[in-house]
Amino acid sequence: MISTADFRNGARLEIEGEPYYIVEFQHVKPGKGGAFVRTKLKSYKTGNVIDRTFRSGERFEEPNLEERDMQFLYAAGDSYTFMDTDTFEQLTFEKKQLGENADLLKEDMVVKILVYEHQPIAVELPIFIELKVVDAEPGVRGDTASGGTKPAVVETGAVIKVPLYLGVGEVIKIDTRTRAYVERVR
Repeated sequence: MISTADFRNGARLEIEGEPYYIVEFQHVKPGKGGAFVRTKLKSYKTGNVIDRTFRSGERFEEPNLEERDMQFLYAAGDSYTFMDTDTFEQLTFEKKQLGENADLLKEDMVVKILVYEHQPIAVELPIFIELKVVDAEPGVRGDTASGGTKPAVVETGAVIKVPLYLGVGEVIKIDTRTRAYVERVR
């Protein structure tokens, strides 16, 4: 059981039989009346974000989510094949099942797959990953109207905004939570 006092960003709870996680929350204590918690919840199944308000002290079931370490083997079209690192069982998932970070998957990368009722519902990548830039326009000196960044294509096909000075062939560190450039890897 999870109480409203235990709420934090990323906390998982089950509402009306569906798994959600907290995107953001705010404890509110008005001058008159009881305290309550205002939340934004994201559904693991559909990806929809909903706003909900709960009375302070309410309790919720935690969803029965299983985390499995799996190694990404290869992608064929919109199908992604993973191997369980414990049982060596191979599973294939569709791109829509993996969420928006599917294009950051690199071969042999070990990720956590969240399984709910024997169905994969989300992929949790490592927080920081290193990928090679394979295509980027040359940065023009003095071209800072766009904030000093340009789009670059990394080896997995994802497009990431990077500083103007980065070129093709450089390895960069990416924060998978925000899909943002962190630093150049030497």
